[in-house]
Formats: sequence, C-alpha cells, structure tokens
Amino acid sequence: MSENEQNDEGVKNGEDISANGKKDEVEASSQNESPKEDVKSDEDISWDDVKDELETPAMSSQKQEVSSVNFQELEMGGSVSPELDLGFILDLPLTLTAELGRTQLLIGELLQLGHGSVVELAKLTGEPMDIFVNSRLIARGEVVMVNDKYGVRLTDVVSPAERVTKLR
Repeated sequence: MSENEQNDEGVKNGEDISANGKKDEVEASSQNESPKEDVKSDEDISWDDVKDELETPAMSSQKQEVSSVNFQELEMGGSVSPELDLGFILDLPLTLTAELGRTQLLIGELLQLGHGSVVELAKLTGEPMDIFVNSRLIARGEVVMVNDKYGVRLTDVVSPAERVTKLR
C-alpha cells in the first residue's frame, strides 16, 4: 500500500498519519470538551475509592436557602358557586354495570360448566339489582323489557352523602 493510501486509510480510522508514516491519535479539539478525568476501569476500582466518595458530601460547598411558604386558609362548607362551570366533565366516559347477582365457584366446578349448565346466584328472585358506575354502587333497580331489550328501572338511588361515606 502506498503512503497516500495509508494516510487515507488512517484518516478513515480516526488516526492522523504524519509524513514520516507514524500513526498519531486524532485529538478532539472542541472548545466545549473538557479535559478527560483520570477514569479507572472496573478492575482498578477498589472499595477504598468508593468509600471515599461516599464519605465526601456531594454538596458540602453549596448551601441552599430554604424559605417557608404561606398558604391561605381553606373554608369548609358552602355549596358550589354558580360561576363554576362543570361543563367540561360532561363528556367523560363512565362504565355502568347492572349486576344481577354473584357467586363463588371452585376451579373444578368452573371446568365442569357446559352448555345448559345453571349457575346459582346469591340474590333471590325479585330482589333488586345493583347498579355500579365505575365500580361504585350508585343505585338499585329491577329488570324491565324495553323494545325487546333489557333495561333497569331505578328503585333506590344511593344519596351523594352515602356515596362519599363509602369512598373513605
């Protein structure tokens, strides 16, 4: 390989080939780069090196000023002001579930279920269904037929105070 070809090959590999044919490492000469610190490999690091770093506080030379914050007192009670616009929450999707009843099965019983099997529920005939919105009980009702589809007629709505109590 000629000297020019060696120079071209060396530049591609990140090396600077001087006129005498010696390979010198190309140094990064950016103003933003800081000189490299003495970096040790994983094998060269001892417990004493780590222990010294842990014992030296990282921010010992810098002091931070801490000041207190004063918040206004919140007033309890009162109703929602008429100026408060809650229209933005009207388009939030909710999941409504009408629960006919519940039961518990063993895995063996579940595996034996087939076409025509009857599963006994804990609720009695005529007992109201539970109506949940996002897994929270909001009402009870009875099953009705509306245009060949099932529906629920609400017979008991849980009061807002009761709903808040159940949240706690």
